[in-house]
Amino acid sequence: ACSRRVPVTSGARLNRRGNPDILAPGKRRRRDKVVEPHEVNIPEVVAEVTAAFERYEQALGINDVDTLATLFWDSPLTLRYGPNGTLLGHRAIDLFRRNRNIAGVERTLRNTVIKTFGRDFAMADTEATRPDGRMVGRQSQCWVRMPEGWRIVSAHVSDIPDE
Repeated sequence: ACSRRVPVTSGARLNRRGNPDILAPGKRRRRDKVVEPHEVNIPEVVAEVTAAFERYEQALGINDVDTLATLFWDSPLTLRYGPNGTLLGHRAIDLFRRNRNIAGVERTLRNTVIKTFGRDFAMADTEATRPDGRMVGRQSQCWVRMPEGWRIVSAHVSDIPDE
């Protein structure tokens, strides 16, 4: 019997014997779910995510903080990166929304792309212009189907000068 110990990095999967579960390159476990090409952008899933995204945009435009709070996953793992800093956890995101100055939220979306992978994961990416035309906002959201519906689990917002 070999008693050689292999260093394990944080988060490594261990097999039944407590050793790192390492696969040969190109191999995958049978139990792992892989999104097949025909499962990308299933029309009815795209429609569901588009409706959730539009609900988010409508709530943002009128500062409906209750709807915004509902659309983010209620978890300490939810993340939002933005010009105002990193917000980790649903509570921090909700407090930010409830305490912010909403002046200047008026915007027009462009280049919006909704991508779905299987029936339970999606990305929503968009750009936004403001009436003053100086900056272009960029927004990316990861959406996951939860038991209570589609929820944003991660978001990134940034601004760049308009060209």
